[in-house]
Amino acid sequence: MVTRGISGFEGVSLSSDDSGSATLLSVRNLRTYFHVGGHPVKAVDGVSFDVGVGTTLGIVGESGSGKTVLSRSIMGINTAGNATTTGSVQYNGSELIGKTRRELRHFWGEEMAMVFQDPMTSLNPVVRIGRQLTEHLRAHKNMSKAEAEEVAIQLLTWVRIPEPKQRLANYPHQMSGGMRQRVCIAIALACSPQLLFADEPTTALDVTVQHQILNLLSQQQVERKMAMVLVTHDLGVVATRTDEIAVMYAGKIVEKAPTASLFSEMRHPYTQSLFWSIPKTSEPKHTRLSAIIGRPPNLAALPVGCSFADRCPYVQPICREVEPDLQSDGGHAFACHLPVGSAAADVALSENAAAGLAQSQSAAARRESNAGVSS
Repeated sequence: MVTRGISGFEGVSLSSDDSGSATLLSVRNLRTYFHVGGHPVKAVDGVSFDVGVGTTLGIVGESGSGKTVLSRSIMGINTAGNATTTGSVQYNGSELIGKTRRELRHFWGEEMAMVFQDPMTSLNPVVRIGRQLTEHLRAHKNMSKAEAEEVAIQLLTWVRIPEPKQRLANYPHQMSGGMRQRVCIAIALACSPQLLFADEPTTALDVTVQHQILNLLSQQQVERKMAMVLVTHDLGVVATRTDEIAVMYAGKIVEKAPTASLFSEMRHPYTQSLFWSIPKTSEPKHTRLSAIIGRPPNLAALPVGCSFADRCPYVQPICREVEPDLQSDGGHAFACHLPVGSAAADVALSENAAAGLAQSQSAAARRESNAGVSS
């Protein structure tokens, strides 16, 4: 493992895995469609990636990009009766697609676990914290009630909940949002899974508690030598906590690269737009935040060509006619006809800005501002 600095996140170190870890999770051509009114909603559409033992993959995208459905599809916990999932998900060489919920019970908790967005809805509001922890342990580890309670206290200690023995008697509503999320992490880690999905684990928390929870997850991952998939809408969250990042838009991965590579040379306009929307300490305090103009497309009626074309500052006619393939350049994959940084993209941006395209004018102004700061 090596550490590198990332432009825009000065003073923060990045862990980047160069060790070639053995593959723990292999996802190939995964699709999850919801059938609504006779039209398929393509929530996940042909996604492929690997997660190595002990490594962290960040999955980034706006709400509706498909990242949560992706993690639930891998776990096999999509509960909608109108959903179909195809493709391949192999965990340690074992195929999970096609297994029944009964067959997957062995994998849930013991092999794979998930920390959900909202702890108030993932915890049972009428059951005490202690019982929710001990039932999980007894179901998977065949422990006695006393043994499970002892381990539950240890788990609450690990996630830094004060007075853990007394907290076992609490109901979820008697704890703060940060404490509830720590309990959810304790439940997820109870059976020592090899792979943890953290689905927007800090969305409902204030900034200080967000930092504490993310640090806790990173610490537990290192101590347990556990792989993690960190799902978020915020590139800033994954910048210093992942080995690789996959950016999702409209159900597809549009860019995927080692973290250091992605931040040093973003190739997809959507990734660049996400990055520009992050407030940075290096900028003046009154700098106006950059928003991504427009809205994500309707997944039940996707446009012809690139799904990001209507919002893209570099858009050209080919973008609305031909969907770009995911191409790889030295381990850095991206799906774009006019990748950021190319001469063709620079020409397209200038032409679009001159023609009055709002997103192009905004991007050109942003780039000029960044050039002024760097000089």
